[in-house]
Amino acid sequence: MPSEETDTSLPASVEAVWGLRGRPARGPKRALSLERIVAAGVAVADREGLDALSMSRVANAIGTSAMSLYRYVSAKDELLTLMVDAVYADTWTIAATGRWRADLTQLAFNNLHTLRRHPWVVRVPVTGPPITPHQLRWLEASLAALRGTPLSGKEKIAVMLLVNSLVRNDATLMIDLRVGEPESEGKLPDYGKTLRLLLDPKHFPELIDVLDEGVFDYDDTSEQDFSWSLERALDGVAALIESKR
Repeated sequence: MPSEETDTSLPASVEAVWGLRGRPARGPKRALSLERIVAAGVAVADREGLDALSMSRVANAIGTSAMSLYRYVSAKDELLTLMVDAVYADTWTIAATGRWRADLTQLAFNNLHTLRRHPWVVRVPVTGPPITPHQLRWLEASLAALRGTPLSGKEKIAVMLLVNSLVRNDATLMIDLRVGEPESEGKLPDYGKTLRLLLDPKHFPELIDVLDEGVFDYDDTSEQDFSWSLERALDGVAALIESKR
Protein backbone atom coordinates (compact mmCIF):
# COMPACT_ATOMS: atom_id res chain seq x y z
CA MET A 1 0.00 0.00 0.00
CA PRO A 2 1.35 3.46 -0.89
CA SER A 3 2.66 5.55 1.94
CA GLU A 4 0.96 8.72 3.06
CA GLU A 5 3.41 10.75 1.01
CA THR A 6 2.90 8.78 -2.22
CA ASP A 7 1.45 10.84 -5.05
CA THR A 8 -1.07 8.59 -6.77
CA SER A 9 -2.37 11.38 -9.05
CA LEU A 10 -5.88 10.37 -8.04
CA PRO A 11 -8.66 12.59 -6.67
CA ALA A 12 -8.61 12.83 -2.88
CA SER A 13 -12.00 11.10 -2.66
CA VAL A 14 -10.72 8.11 -4.64
CA GLU A 15 -7.58 7.87 -2.52
CA ALA A 16 -9.74 7.96 0.60
CA VAL A 17 -12.23 5.29 -0.44
CA TRP A 18 -9.46 2.94 -1.55
CA GLY A 19 -7.40 3.56 1.60
CA LEU A 20 -4.47 4.89 -0.41
CA ARG A 21 -3.46 7.45 2.16
CA GLY A 22 -2.62 7.27 5.80
CA ARG A 23 -5.24 7.79 8.47
CA PRO A 24 -4.74 9.90 11.57
CA ALA A 25 -4.10 8.07 14.80
CA ARG A 26 -7.12 7.83 17.04
CA GLY A 27 -7.33 10.02 20.08
CA PRO A 28 -6.91 8.74 23.61
CA LYS A 29 -10.56 7.72 23.85
CA ARG A 30 -10.47 5.99 20.46
CA ALA A 31 -13.95 7.43 19.90
CA LEU A 32 -13.56 8.68 16.33
CA SER A 33 -12.82 6.73 13.18
CA LEU A 34 -13.41 7.09 9.46
CA GLU A 35 -15.94 4.25 9.58
CA ARG A 36 -17.92 5.98 12.32
CA ILE A 37 -17.93 9.27 10.42
CA VAL A 38 -19.19 7.57 7.26
CA ALA A 39 -21.89 5.68 9.18
CA ALA A 40 -23.05 8.93 10.77
CA GLY A 41 -23.17 10.61 7.37
CA VAL A 42 -25.29 7.79 5.96
CA ALA A 43 -27.64 7.99 8.94
CA VAL A 44 -28.07 11.75 8.52
CA ALA A 45 -28.76 11.43 4.79
CA ASP A 46 -31.17 8.53 5.33
CA ARG A 47 -33.10 10.41 7.97
CA GLU A 48 -32.99 14.00 6.70
CA GLY A 49 -32.03 13.87 3.04
CA LEU A 50 -28.96 14.94 1.14
CA ASP A 51 -29.67 18.66 1.49
CA ALA A 52 -29.31 18.34 5.26
CA LEU A 53 -25.88 16.73 5.02
CA SER A 54 -22.97 18.88 6.13
CA MET A 55 -19.75 18.31 8.00
CA SER A 56 -21.16 20.18 10.98
CA ARG A 57 -24.37 18.13 10.94
CA VAL A 58 -22.41 14.87 10.88
CA ALA A 59 -20.10 16.11 13.63
CA ASN A 60 -23.12 17.02 15.76
CA ALA A 61 -24.58 13.53 15.26
CA ILE A 62 -21.34 12.02 16.53
CA GLY A 63 -20.95 14.50 19.34
CA THR A 64 -17.75 16.13 18.19
CA SER A 65 -16.60 19.25 16.34
CA ALA A 66 -16.61 19.68 12.58
CA MET A 67 -12.90 20.48 12.66
CA SER A 68 -12.16 17.05 14.10
CA LEU A 69 -13.74 15.43 11.04
CA TYR A 70 -11.29 17.12 8.70
CA ARG A 71 -8.51 14.97 10.12
CA TYR A 72 -10.27 12.05 8.40
CA VAL A 73 -12.07 13.57 5.38
CA SER A 74 -10.97 16.70 3.57
CA ALA A 75 -14.35 17.85 2.27
CA LYS A 76 -18.04 17.03 2.02
CA ASP A 77 -17.60 15.63 -1.51
CA GLU A 78 -15.04 13.18 -0.18
CA LEU A 79 -17.44 12.12 2.56
CA LEU A 80 -20.16 11.59 -0.04
CA THR A 81 -17.92 9.29 -2.06
CA LEU A 82 -17.22 7.24 1.05
CA MET A 83 -20.92 7.13 1.95
CA VAL A 84 -22.02 5.94 -1.48
CA ASP A 85 -19.41 3.20 -1.45
CA ALA A 86 -20.49 2.14 2.03
CA VAL A 87 -24.14 1.66 1.07
CA TYR A 88 -23.14 -0.38 -1.98
CA ALA A 89 -21.46 -2.95 0.25
CA ASP A 90 -24.47 -5.27 0.11
CA THR A 91 -25.16 -5.04 -3.63
CA TRP A 92 -22.64 -7.44 -5.10
CA THR A 93 -23.01 -10.55 -2.91
CA ILE A 94 -25.43 -13.08 -4.39
CA ALA A 95 -26.13 -16.79 -4.27
CA ALA A 96 -24.65 -17.44 -7.69
CA THR A 97 -26.60 -19.95 -9.77
CA GLY A 98 -24.35 -20.16 -12.81
CA ARG A 99 -27.26 -18.92 -14.94
CA TRP A 100 -26.57 -15.46 -16.28
CA ARG A 101 -30.18 -14.29 -16.23
CA ALA A 102 -30.92 -15.38 -12.67
CA ASP A 103 -27.66 -13.90 -11.38
CA LEU A 104 -28.14 -10.55 -13.13
CA THR A 105 -31.66 -10.39 -11.74
CA GLN A 106 -30.34 -10.89 -8.20
CA LEU A 107 -27.74 -8.16 -8.71
CA ALA A 108 -30.28 -5.76 -10.18
CA PHE A 109 -32.67 -6.21 -7.25
CA ASN A 110 -29.81 -5.86 -4.77
CA ASN A 111 -29.01 -2.52 -6.37
CA LEU A 112 -32.65 -1.44 -6.41
CA HIS A 113 -33.19 -2.32 -2.76
CA THR A 114 -30.06 -0.36 -1.81
CA LEU A 115 -31.32 2.75 -3.59
CA ARG A 116 -34.72 2.44 -1.96
CA ARG A 117 -33.18 2.09 1.48
CA HIS A 118 -30.91 5.06 0.80
CA PRO A 119 -32.85 7.29 -1.64
CA TRP A 120 -30.38 10.16 -1.33
CA VAL A 121 -27.88 8.16 -3.41
CA VAL A 122 -29.72 8.99 -6.65
CA ARG A 123 -29.27 12.69 -5.83
CA VAL A 124 -25.50 12.35 -5.76
CA PRO A 125 -24.28 13.53 -9.19
CA VAL A 126 -22.82 10.82 -11.40
CA THR A 127 -19.54 12.30 -12.60
CA GLY A 128 -18.03 9.25 -14.27
CA PRO A 129 -17.97 5.45 -14.45
CA PRO A 130 -17.83 3.30 -11.27
CA ILE A 131 -14.60 3.88 -9.37
CA THR A 132 -15.23 2.91 -5.75
CA PRO A 133 -14.48 -0.59 -4.37
CA HIS A 134 -18.02 -1.83 -3.77
CA GLN A 135 -19.36 -0.39 -7.02
CA LEU A 136 -16.57 -2.13 -8.91
CA ARG A 137 -17.28 -5.37 -7.05
CA TRP A 138 -20.89 -5.12 -8.25
CA LEU A 139 -19.61 -4.63 -11.79
CA GLU A 140 -17.20 -7.56 -11.39
CA ALA A 141 -20.02 -9.79 -10.13
CA SER A 142 -22.19 -8.71 -13.06
CA LEU A 143 -19.47 -9.51 -15.57
CA ALA A 144 -18.93 -12.86 -13.85
CA ALA A 145 -22.63 -13.61 -14.36
CA LEU A 146 -22.11 -13.22 -18.10
CA ARG A 147 -19.03 -15.42 -18.16
CA GLY A 148 -19.47 -18.19 -20.68
CA THR A 149 -21.81 -16.21 -22.93
CA PRO A 150 -20.63 -15.24 -26.42
CA LEU A 151 -20.94 -11.54 -25.63
CA SER A 152 -17.88 -9.37 -26.14
CA GLY A 153 -16.47 -7.29 -23.33
CA LYS A 154 -18.03 -4.17 -24.83
CA GLU A 155 -21.41 -5.88 -25.04
CA LYS A 156 -21.19 -7.07 -21.44
CA ILE A 157 -20.51 -3.53 -20.25
CA ALA A 158 -23.44 -2.32 -22.36
CA VAL A 159 -25.69 -4.87 -20.65
CA MET A 160 -24.55 -3.60 -17.25
CA LEU A 161 -25.26 -0.02 -18.28
CA LEU A 162 -28.73 -1.06 -19.43
CA VAL A 163 -29.52 -2.88 -16.18
CA ASN A 164 -28.11 -0.10 -14.01
CA SER A 165 -30.10 2.51 -15.94
CA LEU A 166 -33.31 0.58 -15.33
CA VAL A 167 -32.52 0.34 -11.62
CA ARG A 168 -31.68 4.00 -11.25
CA ASN A 169 -34.70 5.14 -13.28
CA ASP A 170 -37.10 3.06 -11.18
CA ALA A 171 -35.56 4.22 -7.90
CA THR A 172 -35.60 7.87 -9.01
CA LEU A 173 -39.23 7.67 -10.11
CA MET A 174 -40.34 6.16 -6.81
CA ILE A 175 -38.40 8.77 -4.87
CA ASP A 176 -39.84 11.61 -6.95
CA LEU A 177 -43.35 10.30 -6.38
CA ARG A 178 -42.47 9.78 -2.71
CA VAL A 179 -44.55 6.64 -2.57
CA GLY A 180 -45.20 5.59 1.01
CA GLU A 181 -44.15 8.85 2.65
CA PRO A 182 -46.73 10.24 5.08
CA GLU A 183 -47.03 13.62 3.40
CA SER A 184 -47.87 12.02 0.05
CA GLU A 185 -50.32 9.37 1.21
CA GLY A 186 -53.36 9.45 -1.00
CA LYS A 187 -51.67 10.90 -4.09
CA LEU A 188 -51.44 7.75 -6.15
CA PRO A 189 -54.68 6.13 -4.91
CA ASP A 190 -56.58 9.26 -6.07
CA TYR A 191 -54.95 9.44 -9.49
CA GLY A 192 -57.34 7.07 -11.26
CA LYS A 193 -60.35 8.72 -9.63
CA THR A 194 -59.06 12.15 -10.64
CA LEU A 195 -58.63 11.07 -14.24
CA ARG A 196 -62.18 9.76 -14.34
CA LEU A 197 -63.38 13.20 -13.27
CA LEU A 198 -61.34 14.93 -15.95
CA LEU A 199 -61.49 12.67 -18.99
CA ASP A 200 -64.25 12.49 -21.56
CA PRO A 201 -64.40 8.92 -22.94
CA LYS A 202 -65.12 10.34 -26.40
CA HIS A 203 -61.75 12.12 -26.47
CA PHE A 204 -59.70 9.72 -24.34
CA PRO A 205 -61.04 6.24 -25.12
CA GLU A 206 -57.66 4.50 -24.76
CA LEU A 207 -56.96 6.07 -21.39
CA ILE A 208 -60.43 5.12 -20.19
CA ASP A 209 -59.76 1.50 -21.23
CA VAL A 210 -56.55 1.56 -19.20
CA LEU A 211 -58.41 3.04 -16.25
CA ASP A 212 -61.03 0.31 -16.48
CA GLU A 213 -58.22 -2.25 -16.17
CA GLY A 214 -57.24 -0.66 -12.86
CA VAL A 215 -53.76 0.27 -14.06
CA PHE A 216 -53.70 3.46 -11.99
CA ASP A 217 -55.18 1.90 -8.86
CA TYR A 218 -52.39 2.09 -6.31
CA ASP A 219 -51.52 -1.33 -4.94
CA ASP A 220 -47.79 -0.99 -4.37
CA THR A 221 -46.79 -2.80 -7.56
CA SER A 222 -43.71 -0.67 -8.15
CA GLU A 223 -41.40 -3.65 -7.71
CA GLN A 224 -43.56 -5.69 -10.05
CA ASP A 225 -43.28 -2.91 -12.60
CA PHE A 226 -39.51 -2.96 -12.28
CA SER A 227 -39.46 -6.74 -12.58
CA TRP A 228 -41.48 -6.52 -15.80
CA SER A 229 -39.12 -3.91 -17.28
CA LEU A 230 -36.06 -5.91 -16.27
CA GLU A 231 -37.46 -9.11 -17.77
CA ARG A 232 -38.13 -7.41 -21.09
CA ALA A 233 -34.61 -5.95 -21.14
CA LEU A 234 -33.12 -9.37 -20.37
CA ASP A 235 -35.28 -10.88 -23.11
CA GLY A 236 -33.39 -8.65 -25.50
CA VAL A 237 -30.04 -9.72 -24.03
CA ALA A 238 -31.10 -13.36 -24.36
CA ALA A 239 -31.98 -12.82 -28.02
CA LEU A 240 -28.57 -11.24 -28.62
CA ILE A 241 -26.81 -14.14 -26.91
CA GLU A 242 -28.73 -16.69 -28.98
CA SER A 243 -27.95 -14.81 -32.19
CA LYS A 244 -24.22 -15.13 -31.49
CA ARG A 245 -24.15 -18.85 -30.72
